[in-house]
Amino acid sequence: MPVTGGIDVRGTVAQGYEEVRDEFAAVLAREPDGLDAQLAVHRRGHRVVDLWGGPEASGDSLFGLYSSAKGAAHLIVAMLVQDGVLDLDRTVAHYWPEFAAGGKGSVTLRQLLAHQAGVVGVDGGLTLAELADDRLLAARLAAQEPYWTPGTAYGYHGFVIGALTGEVVRRVTGRSIQELYEEWVRVPFGLDFHLGLPEALEPRYLPVQPVRRTPDQHEAPAPAPGSVVAVAFNLDADPPTDLVDFANSRAVRALGPASTGGVGSARGLAAMYAAAIGVLDGRPPFLRPDTVAEFARLHTPGVDLVTGERDHFGLGFEAQGRRYPFLGPDAFGHSGAVGAQSFADPGSGIAYAYTRRRFAFGGGGGAPENHRLGASVLRAAAATD
Repeated sequence: MPVTGGIDVRGTVAQGYEEVRDEFAAVLAREPDGLDAQLAVHRRGHRVVDLWGGPEASGDSLFGLYSSAKGAAHLIVAMLVQDGVLDLDRTVAHYWPEFAAGGKGSVTLRQLLAHQAGVVGVDGGLTLAELADDRLLAARLAAQEPYWTPGTAYGYHGFVIGALTGEVVRRVTGRSIQELYEEWVRVPFGLDFHLGLPEALEPRYLPVQPVRRTPDQHEAPAPAPGSVVAVAFNLDADPPTDLVDFANSRAVRALGPASTGGVGSARGLAAMYAAAIGVLDGRPPFLRPDTVAEFARLHTPGVDLVTGERDHFGLGFEAQGRRYPFLGPDAFGHSGAVGAQSFADPGSGIAYAYTRRRFAFGGGGGAPENHRLGASVLRAAAATD
């Protein structure tokens, strides 16, 4: 559907959500040389926004969505806690004895999920093969001494949290997070969001593109070697990890590491969060309200030692109500490094997903346009009640 300014936004919106389409068009219009992007929203189990635009994108295109994987992985963890299979206040070493090495024996599953364990990487860095394979990664991390006293601070375990929680899941269930997500979540709903992209779907993948800065946008200085930030982003490795090359590696897409390997569409992500909090396709929600309340509530007041963000995490999920004031206190979800964002807001019944192909400037924690897009969604939802 053509819109003002010559931007061709395709897809549909439900009556009352026209403002969301206009905001999405404005986002595309501001990007140089065109931006491949998607926006999908469910309201109480019904899709009300399904939009895409850009030179190559379709509604079925699959993007490298990085840490959006953490939302899928920790949906599985939340379900296992809800069913009594995992106990948040048991030590990680209770489930995974090797993790006790290096002074980590008292770290609880709750602390791990809240990014308080201090194991943000390993001395000397990790190889691409290790970052792509959660089993190899977990084996390296088990022996590592923490970079701060566990429980006294928190910092984003960006490349590793899914391997750590995933090893706990594997020790208890005998199966990987990826296998459980595929069986319990993705296949029943036919979701176009993958932790491990089948070779047959590769033609639908649009490779990640690097950021394009304007003349007044400057690259941040590199963190000091050996710093917590450098370790967390694997910049002390030889070679240091390049995020664009990482997602564009077939090995990463094939294995679907639970921290960083999400591949999919906005439709798939939005439907996953819709299924987490409400009835979708006649199936009951994955999570009870008390489980949502526990996993969504803020567990990390103060400053993230890695990202510098304040009041960042619930359990496994980002505390989205802290980031976006228009959301309720139980909103939860996860961003992706390219600028993607996705969340569920139980109070409004909204499940939201925004995906983009090219890295956004200032996109850590979701590209800046998510503020205007998300706010327009919540205004439309309120106006159509």
